[in-house]
Amino acid sequence: MSLTEIADFAEQIAREAGELIVREREENRLRTDYKAQTELVTHADVMADELIAKAIRTRFPDHRILSEEASPDKSQAENLDTPLWIVDPIDGTVNYAYGHPQVAVSIAFADRGAVQVGLVHAPFAGETFRAVLGQGATLNGEAIHNSEADTPREALFATGFPYGKDELAPLIRRLDVMLHHCRDLRRIGSAALDICWVAAGRLDAYYETVSPWDFAAARVIALEAGARCGHFSPVPAGYPEDLWPKDLLICAPALFDRLQDLLGNA
Repeated sequence: MSLTEIADFAEQIAREAGELIVREREENRLRTDYKAQTELVTHADVMADELIAKAIRTRFPDHRILSEEASPDKSQAENLDTPLWIVDPIDGTVNYAYGHPQVAVSIAFADRGAVQVGLVHAPFAGETFRAVLGQGATLNGEAIHNSEADTPREALFATGFPYGKDELAPLIRRLDVMLHHCRDLRRIGSAALDICWVAAGRLDAYYETVSPWDFAAARVIALEAGARCGHFSPVPAGYPEDLWPKDLLICAPALFDRLQDLLGNA
């Protein structure tokens, strides 16, 4: 199967999952719980995760799945022997539970440690971001490109904060530095959409530490839209850079070195 066919398949199941989560929020009372004592999860997260996983296993029984809800073993990202799907059934669960529209289904396909396909579908906004490595990035079928911002002082950036509150001090230091050197901050609540908005030029930069399922699909979309994707701390030797989740930095290329320096030294 070609990468374009894989992208078509990913888009189909992302749209089906999107219909499910919209229907569950509009027609049913949301049932919520917590994982790891702090992170909100809804029944719709689990239902969408099961829908996507079933479709992948039926079509590609030999492929592995790394997903936030059903298969959250991050060590799978270190195994490069077989193709890997990286799935977040609802990126922006807190937004979803509170009735906000910034919610996305995120599906990535990786082979030999490199993400080849990224699909981020925002069902409430009716927006589908898509990329195949080497073929450019689109929003609802139209080509998108990063903002090409070149001055931090004029850059609009996004970031996020963890549910756990034990290690906020370094995050606050970085935020202080960024607010002093950039135009302003937007707090959207979905890492996948933050990154896709960088890809589409709605934001100039994004940084955060998240999980592979939060950013894997959006990263390749931003890369194909001309953004520069990297980190502001070292990536461990032998770990696929495409899937290393700590200290991500994704921005217009001309901003990267300066923001990397600001964040790395904060």
